[in-house]
Amino acid sequence: MSTSKPQPKASPKDRARAMRLYKALEKAWPEATCELNAVSPHELLIATILSAQSTDVAVNAATPALFDAFKTPAEFADVEPEDIQPYIATIGLYRNKSKAVVESMRRIVNEYGGEVPATMEDLLTLRGVARKTANVVLGNAFGINEGVVVDTHVMRLAWRLGLSDHEGSAAKIERDLMALFPKPRWTMLSHLLVFHGRYACKARNCVCGGHPVCKQYGIASRCSCAK
Repeated sequence: MSTSKPQPKASPKDRARAMRLYKALEKAWPEATCELNAVSPHELLIATILSAQSTDVAVNAATPALFDAFKTPAEFADVEPEDIQPYIATIGLYRNKSKAVVESMRRIVNEYGGEVPATMEDLLTLRGVARKTANVVLGNAFGINEGVVVDTHVMRLAWRLGLSDHEGSAAKIERDLMALFPKPRWTMLSHLLVFHGRYACKARNCVCGGHPVCKQYGIASRCSCAK
């Protein structure tokens, strides 16, 4: 059974507006990228698992020592979750995450020859990996645009910027974004929205003010920044 989402439809007018917004975000955030530090697919996978309900800053503070102690999927697979817990104890839900990391690495070693799989279907068989995590790995480790990463920032910005009316539903928001933007842009789209959400159009204490993106594309009834 395929795990790919069928591409929904969007009107030419809505797609044109979406691309104007995309170009405005590109201009505003030329440095936008994945902010999890990793040098290999398995490191990115682990960092993304650890980032659930945590911050990239907290994850990046913990992973250098972790990745220095355990350098390959096989080294993670050979230990118990308790062995990596001291390295990630500063990260929320670290006990459950340690189990997810070790079990996912064991499956990678046993089922995929020690290499992180590069398909949505295979990634979803790993413990701790849902569609968002799989999209992060596919887009940033392999350059594969299978979908759009929808985190809390993307959910908020999709609503505020009028890209989706499905407030609070990651799956529906992802389908809306996939319909509006060309497939080759999906990975970068999430980076641009995340940067705008982290550094300007925040959930609280929003500092957009006269930011050109919010001013031109924000919907005033959804975000006071656009007023």
